[in-house]
Amino acid sequence: MPHPEKTATLYRMVMPDHVCPYGRKSLWLLRRKGYRVDDRHLTTRAETDAFKAEHDVKTTPQTFIDGQRIGGHDDLRRFFGQTVPTPGQTSYTPVLAVFAVALLIAAAIAWTRFGTLASGSILPDFIATAMCLLAMLKLQDVEKFSTMFLNYDLLAQKWPGYGYVYPFAELGAGVLMLAGALIWLSAPVALFIGGVGAVSVFKAVYVDRRELKCACVGGASNVPLGFVSLTENLMMIAMAAAMLVMAH
Repeated sequence: MPHPEKTATLYRMVMPDHVCPYGRKSLWLLRRKGYRVDDRHLTTRAETDAFKAEHDVKTTPQTFIDGQRIGGHDDLRRFFGQTVPTPGQTSYTPVLAVFAVALLIAAAIAWTRFGTLASGSILPDFIATAMCLLAMLKLQDVEKFSTMFLNYDLLAQKWPGYGYVYPFAELGAGVLMLAGALIWLSAPVALFIGGVGAVSVFKAVYVDRRELKCACVGGASNVPLGFVSLTENLMMIAMAAAMLVMAH
C-alpha cells in the first residue's frame, strides 16, 4: 500500500527588497525531509503583519504540518529532531574547528614539501598554524578579547595591557615558528605566553572551580574555559621547548 504524500504549508517573507533567509532554509529543510511544500509568499510588510496578528506569532517563517503550526525555523529543526543551541550556550566547536583546519593546513604543507603525510613536520606545523588562526580570531576585536581575557589570565589581571599584546605575540611567534625563523625570539615568546596561559587556566578551572568562557577564539566566543584551553597552552609550551632544544 503506497504511503500518503507528506505535505506542509510554509508562510515566508518574499519581498522585492528582502527574501527571508530562514524561510529559504525552512523550505530547503522540508524538501530534504520529503515534504511537498505549499510555499506561500508574504510579499508586503502589511501582509506579513496581518499574518502574524492572525496567528498570534512574532516572527516568520511559519510552518504548518497536518494542520498544526510547527513554528519558525528553529522549531522546525526541533520537530525533525535536530539540535538547536540555546542563546549563550557554550560549545567547543569553534576551537575544534580551528584545530581541524590547522591540521589540514599542516598536512598540505607536508605534502607540498615532502610528497608524503608521514612527516615529522606535521605536528610542529599544526601547532604553529593553530597559533596563527587563534591569533587572527582574537585580532578581529582586540577590545572584546582583552576584556574576556581579564577574567582569568593572571598576568593580564596585574597588567591589563597584556591582553592587548597577547594576540600580536601569539601571531608573531606562530608565523616565525611556521617559517623556522628567529627561533631565539619565537620560542621564548611562545614558552612565556603558553606558560602563563597554562597556569592561569589551571588555577581558574581546577583550583578555583570557576565556570568561565575562554577568550582563546576571540572575545565573542562561547567556548568554555577548560581542558581544550589548557591543551592549547601546553602544546605551545611543548613546541617552544622542542624548538629551543633543537636550536642547541
